[in-house]
Amino acid sequence: MKTKRKGWIATAILTIVAVFYVSPLFIVLMNSFKKKAFINLEPFNMPSEKTWIGGENYANAINDYGFLKAVLWTLVITVGSVVVILICTSMFAWFITRVSNRTTKSLYTLCVFSMVVPFQMVMFTLSLVTDRLRLNTPWGLIIIYLGFGAGLAVFMFCGFVKSIPIEIEEAAMIDGCSPLRTFFSVVLPIMKPTYISVGILETMWIWNDFLLPYLTLDLNKFSTISIVIQRMQGSYGRVDMGAIMASLVLAIIPIIVFYLSCQKYIIKGVAAGAVKG
Repeated sequence: MKTKRKGWIATAILTIVAVFYVSPLFIVLMNSFKKKAFINLEPFNMPSEKTWIGGENYANAINDYGFLKAVLWTLVITVGSVVVILICTSMFAWFITRVSNRTTKSLYTLCVFSMVVPFQMVMFTLSLVTDRLRLNTPWGLIIIYLGFGAGLAVFMFCGFVKSIPIEIEEAAMIDGCSPLRTFFSVVLPIMKPTYISVGILETMWIWNDFLLPYLTLDLNKFSTISIVIQRMQGSYGRVDMGAIMASLVLAIIPIIVFYLSCQKYIIKGVAAGAVKG
């Protein structure tokens, strides 16, 4: 009886915590269908016949603020950055793990050290360098994300590569495979769990990121979702709360669907990369 009671108590606590974390998402969704004036006056009330505005807030966000164009650029930056990060860091991790010397150990240490350096220490210098090198485009931002996302990715990939028996790679090389073919034909398929988990973590970070695109992109030509939402605050205290709520819902839905469909791979990939890391 005591065990069952403890189980019910734990379940109740977890349910309360889950409701607490999900409630902000529900409030944003609820307010996205309200008239602007009532979002501030009645933020926690359900939409009524008096406050209901339907899909007008969504139409304003799309038509008046260029939300769809921002979604396109965010998608390009996110997909491009994640693909580049996965390919480059996995190959780099495989190399420094298999070629063990002072240089590779130093490179690994630098990658791990980059995870503890606060972004605020380099943000102003980064903004200056991106302007000087003309990296203030989505394609340049992909390179910048590679630098900032490499630390975690290399750490996870190195841990997983250490668990791969080297005899598999040696057998492939005996059969005539070059190092590149060995990596893409043998090592990469084995690294699939870590690929998926790293891809999920990097996608969630890049899709929701505001500060890095804001500091580096030419905002007269390119905008991401987070930048467009920030612009909806306007000037002189004018805030289009209806468009903001609608934009938040449109921005949240893709990443939630992506996460829920892939969440089972996160724990597998992290555990696989941490066993011998």
